[in-house]
Amino acid sequence: MKDLFEKIKANRGPIGMHAKESHGYFTFPKLEGDIGPRMMFRGKERLNWSLNNYLGLANHPEVRKADAEAAAEFGFAMPMGARMMSGNSNNHEKLEAGLSALVQKQDTILCNFGYQAMVSAIDCLVDRHDVIVYDAESHACILDGVRLHMGKRYVFKHNDIADCEKQLERATKLAEAQNGSILVITEGVFGMRGDQGKLKEIVDLKKKFKFRLFVDDAHGIGTLGKTGAGTGEEQGCQDGIDIYFGTFAKSFALIGGFISSEEQIVEYLRYNMRSQIFAKALPMPLVVGLLKRLELINTKPELKDKLWEITRALQSGLKKAGFEIGDTNSCVTPVYMNGSIPEATNLILDLRENYNVFCSMVVYPVVPKGMIILRLIPTAVHTIEDVNYTIDCFSKIVGKLKSGQYMSDKIALHSEIK
Repeated sequence: MKDLFEKIKANRGPIGMHAKESHGYFTFPKLEGDIGPRMMFRGKERLNWSLNNYLGLANHPEVRKADAEAAAEFGFAMPMGARMMSGNSNNHEKLEAGLSALVQKQDTILCNFGYQAMVSAIDCLVDRHDVIVYDAESHACILDGVRLHMGKRYVFKHNDIADCEKQLERATKLAEAQNGSILVITEGVFGMRGDQGKLKEIVDLKKKFKFRLFVDDAHGIGTLGKTGAGTGEEQGCQDGIDIYFGTFAKSFALIGGFISSEEQIVEYLRYNMRSQIFAKALPMPLVVGLLKRLELINTKPELKDKLWEITRALQSGLKKAGFEIGDTNSCVTPVYMNGSIPEATNLILDLRENYNVFCSMVVYPVVPKGMIILRLIPTAVHTIEDVNYTIDCFSKIVGKLKSGQYMSDKIALHSEIK
C-alpha cells in the first residue's frame, strides 16, 4: 500500500511537474495596479491582453463608486447564512429578475461560483436513468459535472452536428429503454479557440429528437447578441436554450454566476442544488455591484460596440499580418504558432521582458504537442494603438521563432529574471 502524500509527491501532474521553473512567471503571475490594458508585472508596466474584462467594467467609475458605497453600507458579512435559511434579500431577488429579463428566461438562480454552479447543476438535473450528450471540447466545469453523473454519457466531436445526431440516436435508444431523459450540454463560446457553439443547429435537432439543451455561455453573455443576451440571441435561437448559464467573472467583471430557465426548473434548482442550499449567500456588496453592472450592460450599448471595434481591428490586423487565428467568431482571439514548450516559454519571456506585452500562453497538454497558442482577450478599454503595437511585436517574435532563436535553454533564461 502507498502513502497518499508519497504518491502525490511522485506524480505532480502534467502542469505541476513544471511548477518550480514556472511559478510566479509563467504560472501564477502577479498583475498589480488598477485593472485595465496596462498593469504592472514584476515592477514594469505591460500591455495586458489576459483579463476577461470584456466591457471594461472592472475599473469603470460608476462601478467603482457602487462597489465602494455598497461595501460601506452593508459590509461583506451581510446577509448571513444560505439563501434558503437566512441569507435571502430583496437585492438578490432584484438581480435575479434583471438577469432573467436580459437572457429572456422566466426565472434565475444566483450562484456563488461559476465553476461550482455548473458542476452542481449537472449533478442536480439528471439521475442515473438519464443520458448526457456533450461537446468534446467543453470547459472543465462541464467535464467535471459529467463525471459526477451516475448514468450514461455520450460525447460528440467538437461542433460536429452529424456526430451529435449520431450520439443522440444512441442516447435515445438507451433513454427509452430505461425510461430516462436526455440532456445535451455545450458552450455558447469555446473559451480556448473562440468559436461559437453551433447552437442553432443543435436546437434544430429537437425536431427529430427529444432532449433539453443546457448552454454554458460564459464568454457570450454581454459580448454577443443585440442586447448582450449572448450566443443564443446572436444566432437567433435563444428560445431553444432550455437552461442558460452565465458567469459574472467575464463581462460583469466580478465573481459568481447564474442559471436561468423556466420558473419551475429554477425552483427545482433552488430547492435541490446542493452547492447553493449549503453555501452562504453572495455578499450584499457583490449583489449591489452586480446590479450596477447589469444596469450599464442594459443602458450603455456603446461598451459592447467599442469591444467589437477593438476585436475586429485585432483579428483583421492579425490575419492581414499573416497570423493564423483559427475559426474564432467571438472576442476570444487565439494566435496559433508551431514550437516546443521550451520555445514557447522563451517566446513569452521575450514578449514580456523586451516588448512589455503580457498575454496568456497555452501549450501541451492543453493543446497537442508542437502547438503554441497565444490567447488575446480584447476589451472595450483597449485602443487601436494597443492593437497596432501588439501586432508589430507579434510579427517580430514569430520571426525569431521561425529562425530558431528561442531554442536555447528555458531554465537558464528564466533564472536571469528571478
